[in-house]
Amino acid sequence: MGWFSALGNTGGSAMGACVASVRRAQDGTVAGAGFILAADTVLTCAHVVNDALGRELFDARPPGPDEVPVELGGPRGRKRYPARVAHWIPPRSMADGPVGVDEDEWLGDLAVLRVDAPGDGVHPPSHRTLMEAGQEVRAWHGSGSGNTFADLTVKFAEGQIGYLDGDTTGMAVGPGYSGSPVWSLKHRAVVGLVVAHFMPPRDPATGAFLPYSPQHLVRRSWGIPWQHVEAELRSVGALDSEELSYAESDEPAFVLLIEALDTAFPTPSGRGDVARQLARACDVEDGGEVTPPTVEEFADFLLTHPRALAAFTQILRRRDATATGHVLAAGRLAHGPRLLSPTEYTRLHQLLRGVDKSVLGRFGEAMRAALPLAAALPGGSLDTLLDRLEALPGDGHSEDGEPRVPALLRVMEYVGVLCAGPQRAGLRMWSDGVSVRLGIPRSALAERRSDAQDWARELRTRSARVRVLVEVRRAEPGRHRLRIWCDEGAGPRQVSVTAAVSYSAPEAARELLRVLESLGPLAVEGQRPLVEVLVDRTSLNLPVDEWAGGAPDEIVPGVLGVEFPLVVHCPELLLRHERFLPDWRRRWNRLDSGATLVFSDASKDPNQIYYELMGKLDAVRVSVDVPPGLREGIVQICLAVGVPVVVWDRGRDEDSHVVKHMAEVSTRELPDGVRSYRANTMARPQEFPGRPVLAWADADRTVPRLHLIEPQESP
Repeated sequence: MGWFSALGNTGGSAMGACVASVRRAQDGTVAGAGFILAADTVLTCAHVVNDALGRELFDARPPGPDEVPVELGGPRGRKRYPARVAHWIPPRSMADGPVGVDEDEWLGDLAVLRVDAPGDGVHPPSHRTLMEAGQEVRAWHGSGSGNTFADLTVKFAEGQIGYLDGDTTGMAVGPGYSGSPVWSLKHRAVVGLVVAHFMPPRDPATGAFLPYSPQHLVRRSWGIPWQHVEAELRSVGALDSEELSYAESDEPAFVLLIEALDTAFPTPSGRGDVARQLARACDVEDGGEVTPPTVEEFADFLLTHPRALAAFTQILRRRDATATGHVLAAGRLAHGPRLLSPTEYTRLHQLLRGVDKSVLGRFGEAMRAALPLAAALPGGSLDTLLDRLEALPGDGHSEDGEPRVPALLRVMEYVGVLCAGPQRAGLRMWSDGVSVRLGIPRSALAERRSDAQDWARELRTRSARVRVLVEVRRAEPGRHRLRIWCDEGAGPRQVSVTAAVSYSAPEAARELLRVLESLGPLAVEGQRPLVEVLVDRTSLNLPVDEWAGGAPDEIVPGVLGVEFPLVVHCPELLLRHERFLPDWRRRWNRLDSGATLVFSDASKDPNQIYYELMGKLDAVRVSVDVPPGLREGIVQICLAVGVPVVVWDRGRDEDSHVVKHMAEVSTRELPDGVRSYRANTMARPQEFPGRPVLAWADADRTVPRLHLIEPQESP
């Protein structure tokens, strides 16, 4: 494998210490096992995480920032730490759909957890190799007890699933073993991950296990071979510590690195000393103290291990700044190397774990402000965003020949200004250290820091979003009466002349577009005006967002919900249950940090929904994914008890694409996210089949009470 060899620990006797215990958040009992991938990451099954969080086992939705208790073994014994999902590969059926409750086998089902544990307090990761038929292997229960090991034999491992048969003596794999690493005794390496066990058949009438028969399947489990685990993890960028393919000898970066290495280390001994430091920094084995790596081996490692080049410049900067500059210039010509060294990467995650959840909830907002000209960035977990940011180049504000400030550092400056003092100082010190290693002028980073501070001052002084409120009441069939108010930040002012006129849907859309166009100069300075449709509880599904105001001779159709973020608001429900008004305001104040609930069980009694909401007074957002007859009642209960944000799909009975898609959008960004979804529905209805409705009750903004007066009365 060359002078720079595979990942470190070869101690099979200590393998049990590399087994993590994933615990249930509610009571701390065992949900399953996991495998320590690195000092602060654990690999387990997605269904184990779902169990730990009290969700349905095969729930495909990302868990978000919810914390999972994880117990790890280290030099000082086993300790419990909070963890969050960094990469999520949900369970999926063999046909790439949802997994049915009666299915015995499925695909996916992986989760990488970022653990808030000290880097020196965790057992080092183990070798990984291919799973093959005939291997004698071992698995452990999630309790972490050494005496729970179960000995198994790999019977088949030629596809995405490996079948494991247990010995007739000793422990049998069962509940609590999911997520355990499958350890090969011969290869002293992990060869896969346990997923499920084929349980004995049950009596269909009583549910009890049937008496043993020689015809029964005995002690068979199945898992994911490591070769397929790698493929799944690579697809989401979760194996950044693994080596890439060999570098091409005629690649420009390879040629330049060889020249730089020859110049910086004219003697083999000097090259060997630095190579051993680099191997330790990258957690790989070195070729020993006798023979150093060749210059070609050294250059190849710098281009194929994702963080080797950054780690090398961290070592080299202290010795030779000029050579460091040449190495960095060569690295910018290659696609493989990542921006951060292993220590910088670990330190960033440690700092972010100390940042308030309300700030992390605004990470997307800070990212868009810091990189207004960047291409659209993906959604997903914080780790996914950080991986994408590492790959983006620096901005264009630099003198000729000077290194540019990387996109990741710029975003961290914008995140930092949202943080409290200690967290802000930590992020700035981290940015300073990375910029020094990269040779970025202090003035360039100071300019980005100043930009972030200007943005923070703008946030503090920015007036509330301009909004247009429209009360919509049904008149004769197919027609509606409107009352319209504008609110530029000083409160609603009525702009409609009369409420006696009735409008068809196109006429009403044209009237609203006329008012919105009058706000053009105000809207240009900030976001598009928010259209807030005030309705009674029988009109929550009125498709105002689909009303089009374009005349036949106009160029664009003028669809309200496509051009503007449009939400519905039902003050009637709040005013009929005024005892919940304090709860409503309290929930709204926690919009960035409160809990999200999903109601998708059509068998639930509506009273059960009420009880759950009363037990979750920190819930600020609810997604409803049940058939229409039950859906309307659940939505009204949520709004009546003061839940400020409720999402549903008026066009689907269940399994809503809207609900799944909007789960990726932060709560504060939902109005714009729903508007974008509606535009995609018009453009690509097969990919975006939903008809989203967003109920949005802003407790900080005044709603006119005039909508409760009969239209015939004077305003």
